[in-house]
Amino acid sequence: MTVIGPAVEALGYELLGVELSAGGGQARLCVYVDSPEGITLTDCERVSHQVSGVLDVEDPIRGHYVLEVSSPGLDRPLFTLAHFQRHVGERARITFKVPFQGRKRLHGEIRRAAGDCVVIVEGDQEWQVPLERIARARLVPDV
Repeated sequence: MTVIGPAVEALGYELLGVELSAGGGQARLCVYVDSPEGITLTDCERVSHQVSGVLDVEDPIRGHYVLEVSSPGLDRPLFTLAHFQRHVGERARITFKVPFQGRKRLHGEIRRAAGDCVVIVEGDQEWQVPLERIARARLVPDV
């Protein structure tokens, strides 16, 4: 979704990532944005209006979909190596695109992130996971 990034950044926000999911016959496009001051409902409305206009013109998604703009929240999604680097020492829930070493999911502490891999410690085992194998990753908030 390279067309979304410039529209979000032009408003002064950081585009964290985009998730496109289909289910129940209707697709959902969720755009995660952030800023140093945090994100308010008004911020989400501004970004939604801007992104909606860009998507109407560029039309990168076939068929009907619902656009959602969201702050990352406490269970912040992690899309890039830099996101994992920012959250070293925190816990994450990871789902793989296809099973990785016999596992579909992993839940553990982010130990480090470098090159193209993220190192997760679950229990007493350390997992070196290629970023390209991760389908979805989210922080697990301490509550």
